[in-house]
Amino acid sequence: MRALLTVEPTFDHLLAMTDAHGTFEHARFAEPRPEHGYCTDDMARVLVVASREPAGSARVDRLIELSLRFLSDAMDPHGKCRNRMDRRGRWLDRPAVEDCWGRSLWGLGTAAARSADTGLRDAATGLFDRAARQRSRWPRAMVFAALGAAEVLAAQPESAPARALLADAADTMVGPSEQAGWLWPEPRLTYANAALPDAMMAAGAALDLPGLSERGLELLGWLLARETAGGHLSVTPDGGRGPGDGSPSFDQQPIEVAALADACARAARRDGGRRWTDGIAHCVGWFQGDNDADAVMWDPRTGGGYDGLEAHGANQNQGTESTLALLSTFQHGRVHLAHPQPAPQ
Repeated sequence: MRALLTVEPTFDHLLAMTDAHGTFEHARFAEPRPEHGYCTDDMARVLVVASREPAGSARVDRLIELSLRFLSDAMDPHGKCRNRMDRRGRWLDRPAVEDCWGRSLWGLGTAAARSADTGLRDAATGLFDRAARQRSRWPRAMVFAALGAAEVLAAQPESAPARALLADAADTMVGPSEQAGWLWPEPRLTYANAALPDAMMAAGAALDLPGLSERGLELLGWLLARETAGGHLSVTPDGGRGPGDGSPSFDQQPIEVAALADACARAARRDGGRRWTDGIAHCVGWFQGDNDADAVMWDPRTGGGYDGLEAHGANQNQGTESTLALLSTFQHGRVHLAHPQPAPQ
């Protein structure tokens, strides 16, 4: 693994992608593409990342307030969520309980647990409780919802909506695969894979289910080994990866790296193992060029993350999802890796 420069997250590009409605989903290089509008998936991720920042930044507080307003507008009275908004602020779809619902719960739970502002915490808790009435048939949506419920329970152990949601989510976290040599509980790795063991560890700790926590650690170790090759990360590509698929393969997505960093950070807090801090270091290193294409995956001038790792190098569009993946990973690097440094000018 290459030597790392642990970089302080910078929100400049994310703020440049943001207007009065929300944060634009797509960019052409560093320039926002307003014609593609906004999505709840991204605004929920904005809320997660902004709520993790230390208190005191007016610019980050603005992102928290804007994200809460967006998620409130996205949610119907029953707790279902719309996902797509056009550049004029008009919703383009109907409320549902798909990934955007689960990610909204994750964002709202994080804000409810971590915001330094009482008003923002109360607003996030109210929205969380409304959305927590629902359940989804989509496994990843329930995984994201579980991460939010675990955040709430860490700060508010008496929360009945969070506890009920987390218990139901834990019941959906399926058992071991029956395929020989394939430990993963799904037939293929798909997207944000490490969110599953992350949620298992979170639910196991919150609900006093040590077997579920241990299963999460086991799956995370298996995934980290499978997504490491040649001393660096070689993560599951956009098309997924099955038992017979080799590596390297492309298009690799920053969201996969960020999910792995999230899960390794939780595992490191749980047992302090060097394996997990090394995992975080690999995730930071992936963005800094320690990857299958030796390509730096962010722009230090803007603070934006590049949209994907291809065989020839980086897709240099700096969309919101990839920028948030970068910021989230650097946040974990700041906490778990020594001697943070300012971003290069």
